[in-house]
Amino acid sequence: MSLCLVILSTFLLSASVQHTFVVKSNKKPTPNFIFYLADDQDQLDYGCYGNPKVYTPAVDKLAKEGMRFQNAYVAQSICAPSRSQIYTGLYAIKNGCFANHIGVKPSVSSVTTYLKEAGYEVVLAGKSHVKPNDVFDWTHYFPSVNHRFLPLEDIDTYLKEATKPFCLFIASDYPHGPYAKETEYTANDIFKLPYTSHKPAAYKTGYYQNIKNDNAQLEKIVAMVDKYKLEKNSVFVYASDHGISGKWGVSEPGLRVPLVVKWPGKIKANSASNTLVSLIDILPTFLDIIDVPIPDYLDGKSFYRTLQGEEASIHDYIFGIATKQNIQHCKVFPSRMVRGKQYKYIRNYNSIEVVENNLGDNEFVNAFIEKGAKAFPKKPFEELYDLKTDPYEKKNLAKNKNYQKEKEHLAEVLEAWMISQDDFLVHHKMPLLKPTLHPLDRNSKWNKVPSNLKGKLTADDYIKLHY
Repeated sequence: MSLCLVILSTFLLSASVQHTFVVKSNKKPTPNFIFYLADDQDQLDYGCYGNPKVYTPAVDKLAKEGMRFQNAYVAQSICAPSRSQIYTGLYAIKNGCFANHIGVKPSVSSVTTYLKEAGYEVVLAGKSHVKPNDVFDWTHYFPSVNHRFLPLEDIDTYLKEATKPFCLFIASDYPHGPYAKETEYTANDIFKLPYTSHKPAAYKTGYYQNIKNDNAQLEKIVAMVDKYKLEKNSVFVYASDHGISGKWGVSEPGLRVPLVVKWPGKIKANSASNTLVSLIDILPTFLDIIDVPIPDYLDGKSFYRTLQGEEASIHDYIFGIATKQNIQHCKVFPSRMVRGKQYKYIRNYNSIEVVENNLGDNEFVNAFIEKGAKAFPKKPFEELYDLKTDPYEKKNLAKNKNYQKEKEHLAEVLEAWMISQDDFLVHHKMPLLKPTLHPLDRNSKWNKVPSNLKGKLTADDYIKLHY
């Protein structure tokens, strides 16, 4: 049996003032879950992750009181796919939300189903960006105020009046743009990140201001938890949906995220873990904590034992994808990646190196495929990085003969995973994805299309998918 088949087979496989709740039907543990999610913030843009200039004392305090994860990843660095992964425990291709602004497959179950069946209320406050409502059937949904600020009054009222165990997702719109024009920062205040070779981008002063504004919101949430004596019986999780520096791609700055978990008396204070985890692991971890069986169908795995101080591995490999279709600067340029303990392998399926192999009989489809490849002329078909010695992916080892064994192994692991996910790249040479907001062949302020290609794509030019 080939290595690919072997790998593929493995894939297929208030009752009181303190609000300590008990589900009537059993005696399983019922801590509350509070998950605060920032939007578009790099892992290194926190004091507790080594940035001395950014203002994040609320997150830094959580880290001192809980566990900080060094190797936490999201599987896609864009808003809707990242959130859908958190809420379903499934990678983007399997859950269906593999491009921004589309929904998951209607047959998918989410955290609302699993935790409601366990006696929990499941609440979302702030940014949604997930659909359909039948899958994400929140007990309550409190939308952002003015499409920007957390609904702090609604959250306060809910925490005050809660009578059942709950899972509360608080999804901030910060530090995502628009960025503040009037800020307390100048260019000299911006910390130069190790993966940038140029001066900090002009938006960074407003970005830092947005981070500071979000810190104020987080401080208010923590104060509410303390005010209603919920701290001791609540698992408090903080994360960002992805990084801003590598947004839309599969680089480390986009996929590696901050993850901090606090649970007084259960998680050792001021601890850190190098265990490889993904945000698809959040849902199964919650289920494990409350002693609910984890469905075999989920891609995520519980890291509850990591929270308890064990150092055993959770994943041998984690995966990521990227598509630059249905975003503002839309292009045909899909990528896939796999990361093991030390090495990371990336395949850019429409690299300029291989674009000729992706062309078919339709001249207009071909034109957009070629346009996508030419937009990233320096991106090779294969990338391989030793993250132990090169954590910021500066030295591509894919063509280094000394690393062929590692590259070939990871390539087989990636291909097997793609088959297990029923990835459309397995079945289609270079598919065009049906747009919901950003058509390839329409002009916009972000997308300029040659006159001979405007409006030339038809419904038949897109592959058939669930949406």
